Amino acid sequence: MIKVGSDFSGVGAFDQALRRLEIDYKTVFACDMDLYARETYMANYGEPKYYPFDVYDRKIPKESLDIYMTSPPCQAFSLAGNRKGEDDKRGVLFYNSHEFIVKNKPRYFIFENVKGLKSDAKGRTFQIWLDMLGGKSVNGNPVIFPREDATPYHIYHQVLNAKHYGVPQNRERVFIIGIRDDADNTFNFPKPFHLVKRLKDVLEKEVDQKFYLSENAIERLCNNDSGFHSTPKDDEDIASTICASDYKIARGMNILKVKSATKKGYEIATENDSINLSQPNSETRRGRVGKEVAQTLDTACNQAVIIDSTNDFGEDNKRIYTETSPTLRSSRFGLETITNSKIRRLTPRECFRLMDFPDTFKMPCSNTQMYKQAGNSIVVNVLAEILKKLIL
Repeated sequence: MIKVGSDFSGVGAFDQALRRLEIDYKTVFACDMDLYARETYMANYGEPKYYPFDVYDRKIPKESLDIYMTSPPCQAFSLAGNRKGEDDKRGVLFYNSHEFIVKNKPRYFIFENVKGLKSDAKGRTFQIWLDMLGGKSVNGNPVIFPREDATPYHIYHQVLNAKHYGVPQNRERVFIIGIRDDADNTFNFPKPFHLVKRLKDVLEKEVDQKFYLSENAIERLCNNDSGFHSTPKDDEDIASTICASDYKIARGMNILKVKSATKKGYEIATENDSINLSQPNSETRRGRVGKEVAQTLDTACNQAVIIDSTNDFGEDNKRIYTETSPTLRSSRFGLETITNSKIRRLTPRECFRLMDFPDTFKMPCSNTQMYKQAGNSIVVNVLAEILKKLIL
């Protein structure tokens, strides 16, 4: 049985990965100050024997852990957090994790953070992290003159994207793996593999109407001089003239032109694509559309998906769509067509599926809190693929 501990434990993605791999482990401690995340954690794993709120009050066990997992709050280094970096008090929590490693000397440690960490302060912040964590080697290169306060570890770092590891979410995160000097220090990050699962594969069949967007919300989202379009056909069911760009879009498919700061002023979304709903009136946002994958989930999980209501969602749901959901219209080619597609927000369960949590995962808190917890978590299979590479 291996001994593990985690800071900023959240809802236990680390535990999920260990369980998925059927690794026999003992939780020496977990730590998180969010009351709602703690409620969810305990609902799924029980209360740890030692479960402090604050990393500054958390005692450091004398016996070395086999794995120490830490994910200092990423908002200080993310675009959503305005990249205040170490000027934000959340940005200095790294040093608390560094102190833990110095004193506990775990066999392995895993850091996770946003990709923006690498570019904070023109790369200086990330370099400090590497210098302080990698006293022996960095990505296989020996450190000749280590810092006096550097931990004697071999570290490996790389940005991994969830969509390369079986999960339909475009989520890039930087991982730093530390290996104690007396352990086998050979490590290779998992190789990407082809994505089979798509966003449509995680969608729930029956969804409450409260998740559907109103016509006003859709109007704010759409490009001002366009909207939801369906390529029309004439009475003989002959497709209209094919344009040079039509090879990208199936004939008769509904398309939504979403406002975006591109040269055209919009991005095209089709059925089963995701749309980022944050700041719909922004003139500078781009990358709103995810092609059959979700964009990176944040703590609001404010994303929508286009679905075709003619799919087999059950007769009752078809009736609801027709009678109560806002109808999406277009006027392309001077014709007004009524589509069979609707736009709705992703549900909390769908967001947790996009973080690769199983449907057996209990969600005891409000939707708002569950969205926040999903966005703050780590994609389970990415952690699982990393753990497979450690000699446990």
